Amino acid sequence: MSWTRRNAFGLLGSATAAPLLGGAGAAAAQAPVTARGVEGQRKADLGDGRYLNPVMAGDHPDPSILRDGDDWYMTFSSFESVPGLVIWRSRDLLNWTPVTAALTRNIGSVWAPELCRHEGRYYLYIPARTPERRTIWVSWSDRIEGPWSDPVDLNLPDHIDPGHAVGEDGHRYLFLSGGDLVRLTDDGLSTAGAVRHVHDPWRYPDDWDVESFSPEGPKITRRGDWFFMVTAVGGTAGPPTSHMVIVARSRSVFGPWEDHPDNPLVRTRDRSEPWWSKGHATLVEGPAGDWWMVYHAYENGYWTLGRQTLLEPVVWRDDGWPVAAGGDLSRPLAAPRGGQALPHGAALSDDFSGDRFGVQWSFHNPGPGERARFVSGDGVLRLGASGASPRDGSPVTCVQGEQAYQIEVEIEVDPGVTAGVLLFYDSALYAGLGFDAGRFVTHQYGLERGRPANPHGARMWLRMTNDRHVVTFHHSADGRVWKKFDRQMEVSGYHHNVRGGFMALRPGLYAAGDAGEARFRDFRYRALP
Repeated sequence: MSWTRRNAFGLLGSATAAPLLGGAGAAAAQAPVTARGVEGQRKADLGDGRYLNPVMAGDHPDPSILRDGDDWYMTFSSFESVPGLVIWRSRDLLNWTPVTAALTRNIGSVWAPELCRHEGRYYLYIPARTPERRTIWVSWSDRIEGPWSDPVDLNLPDHIDPGHAVGEDGHRYLFLSGGDLVRLTDDGLSTAGAVRHVHDPWRYPDDWDVESFSPEGPKITRRGDWFFMVTAVGGTAGPPTSHMVIVARSRSVFGPWEDHPDNPLVRTRDRSEPWWSKGHATLVEGPAGDWWMVYHAYENGYWTLGRQTLLEPVVWRDDGWPVAAGGDLSRPLAAPRGGQALPHGAALSDDFSGDRFGVQWSFHNPGPGERARFVSGDGVLRLGASGASPRDGSPVTCVQGEQAYQIEVEIEVDPGVTAGVLLFYDSALYAGLGFDAGRFVTHQYGLERGRPANPHGARMWLRMTNDRHVVTFHHSADGRVWKKFDRQMEVSGYHHNVRGGFMALRPGLYAAGDAGEARFRDFRYRALP
């Protein structure tokens, strides 16, 4: 019988997992129980020398990881969320805490960044696209906390997924999708010469079920005299068996590149596995000098959560090639040795006494000046009204990683304003419940589906529960006595394979109207068992 996290959910708080060390040859045992952290959110660290994936639950795709002394930093694709490129810090590869949002203006949909450090300065290489063009940008900072510079356009319109490397000649390079390479200037802020092709990536057998070839995400690790190029092929979504991790090595960044004799290192081979479309990996050295891979995957049956970040041990064979050693990722694995556990994750409940804009809240594809709509402090979020609906009004959303959760919030609207709660994928696909002073408004499939009478007027509490894709709403006049709203929804199809865009279904808040604002108070989030 295949195991799912739904079988494993237990009481909130840390729980004792099955007494085994996953991987090849591990003895069969009872299904493990996921550890729980703040607000009941799951975390990887089981607290007993083992961990259970994911290390970053929820929408954390295309991980780019940097070791910087005794610290590790990681960031992810943020797509159309602005601020974006939230940087997280760890000291043990398991427990991660947010640092800052490095990208504060809308440069387009951000795909697969590269975070690196060179001669004491931090760099972010940022692929982004708009309907008019795509390119790769660079931003830099002398401190990981920022401030980060305004992005500079490198004018690379034909590629995505940069990977930074310093060649055997001491020059800086960006590896690019499709097996290409471009030299950078010494300051890393512009290119120095034309793009050149250096490698034709390994190709899988034709009878495998994948989305497309799509060689992308080249990440370079130098170990000894060898450069190792870790690449993703097979397409990032589509069939569960699509994405995969392949490796090649060379003594020069220019090649020739030799393919790993046992490619792919990582691949979902059967749809019954707990993680689908595993790929986009980076090799990283751990606290004790052992080696690991971080990569992303969809959780079985939960494309809506987006691609989540997994951690898998790596061993080096006598012939110098790396091998993935995690085995069955539905089981706990031995945790990285050494390091220091930081508090993992972040509470999503927000009393709006301060301002979490960027690290938690972000707008979807905001226009110029949109930042002024979000004013948080003194116990209230004042969200300026915009557009006629969430379709054209840029809601604020946050990332969460649970299969089942609940949010509650008090909302008060100005005359002519409609506001409410959402499950938001993009401007054409969302679900939710809002209200104005006279009527409710229901949202489903990105459309308005009904406007029944609102008995509460301009102020009420709303509760939204997403229990494994079944969505229910409740409303209240006082936050104590709740009445169930008479429309329920099922949202398992609100994801990339239906809509495209590579994003996730996020909880959010919106305020629509020609003028005025909605005031949100006491936003509460909790994971459900």
